[in-house]
Amino acid sequence: MQDSSIDRTHSFSSSRRRFLRAGTAAAFCLGLPSLGWLSGCASLPESSALPWSELARSMQGPLLMPGSPEFAARARPWALQYASTLPQGIAQCAGEADVQACLRWAQANRVPLVARSGGHSYAGYSTTTGLMIDVSSMNRVDVDGATGIATLGGGARNKHVYAACRPYDRAVTHGRCRDVGVAGLVLGGGIGFNMRAHGLTCDGLTATRIVLADGRALNCSATENADLFWAIRGAGGGNFGIHTSFTFQTFPVGMFTVFEMSWTDRIAEVFAALQTMALAAPDALGMKLSVKAEAGAPGLKLSILGQLAGPQAELLALLAPVLSVHRPDKSVVEERPYWDAQEFLSEDGTPEYSHERSRFARGALSGEAIDTILANLRAWPGTTVAATWKFFLMGGRIDAVSPADTAFVHRGASMITSAELEWTPADSPDVLAKNQQWLSRFHDRMEAYTSAYCYQNFIDPSQRDYLHAYYGENLPRLQAVKRKYDPGDLFRYPQSIPV
Repeated sequence: MQDSSIDRTHSFSSSRRRFLRAGTAAAFCLGLPSLGWLSGCASLPESSALPWSELARSMQGPLLMPGSPEFAARARPWALQYASTLPQGIAQCAGEADVQACLRWAQANRVPLVARSGGHSYAGYSTTTGLMIDVSSMNRVDVDGATGIATLGGGARNKHVYAACRPYDRAVTHGRCRDVGVAGLVLGGGIGFNMRAHGLTCDGLTATRIVLADGRALNCSATENADLFWAIRGAGGGNFGIHTSFTFQTFPVGMFTVFEMSWTDRIAEVFAALQTMALAAPDALGMKLSVKAEAGAPGLKLSILGQLAGPQAELLALLAPVLSVHRPDKSVVEERPYWDAQEFLSEDGTPEYSHERSRFARGALSGEAIDTILANLRAWPGTTVAATWKFFLMGGRIDAVSPADTAFVHRGASMITSAELEWTPADSPDVLAKNQQWLSRFHDRMEAYTSAYCYQNFIDPSQRDYLHAYYGENLPRLQAVKRKYDPGDLFRYPQSIPV
């Protein structure tokens, strides 16, 4: 037990009230929806009145309280606009028994809870003013070199998968951000540059273990608790329980060609040529296209980033029609072993202030759609950082699974598109309000060219009709699973699946 865990609660009750007021005020100032879902916090027991020592004694891992040297870092989410919402305690679970102890204690003492793995919820839904059940210490990854089966703890992050899979030259569909938790990635579907060749992250999942509200720990697979296994593959995290392990079938990897190119001239023509190439490309290509308006830059910049499971000559042949339209300002194309290639493609995922709004598209974007994207970016009001529109190329093996075979309903899409706004505390409330209005108009205008469906892992507190946008025709079945496994609706947040 760490020395700061239980003995520094004397000043917490007044601090918590200040944090609640600050968090709500910050939400309004940032032009985001208020944290009204935390309004019930006024009836929470005072921290000093809660039996925290009882919880600490029941756990193998440490229980952190405000004042601990680690508390602030553990409480901070990736989306910094929600960082002022702080828990009363953070349970750093060492294993499944700790998760069960936390669930018993929180329900017995009527303390709201949230599970956190990577803390990358775009909407701040891995924050709470109650008990944070932090499984990030449960991050071991074991790979069986003979079978290719990888077993991950519930707190494993992409970086842990990278390290464990590299010696075996094997991989799963993983994200680019090293610090993203695999739990959040897989439960919402899971996108990455491997998805067209090998399916979504959830398509490679063969089993998981989950602790329910009543404390039971269940194994889930195609043959065991199959209805829950269906639901967790695409329903998003935090809906049914707390996952303590995941089992994946990995695939072998070899030499890859990675690339990054950018253009600042003839962007509309280059965009159209890139889209034509990408939609006809083999499944071995994984690519993201971005168009960015950046603070202080004179115009827009279009860039592509990705990988090809093949030689450099094959990539250059695919890109030849694009390069004939206009040569890039900057270009890097390299052949590398797979895991060296990921070092080129990956980023750390430093916490930031951002709001991303997504839409799935089917087929090619029209010339009018491209013009709308560029016109909206040129009309960006401006922050101290940037605004970006992008698409992630889909198709391929993703569509080998039908929309009803897993909870991830968005099969058949050609791309995930999104508009993203970034800022810093240096941007005034007025500036942020104008930018949020701009982002909402941009998002609404793009529906005509894309669809009403949105990516549940880019969870968006501003999204209207979010349940249909995230789950489509699979929603009634998801609600039935929710009623069966969490009838008391313990695991809930503003955009959770209702009972």
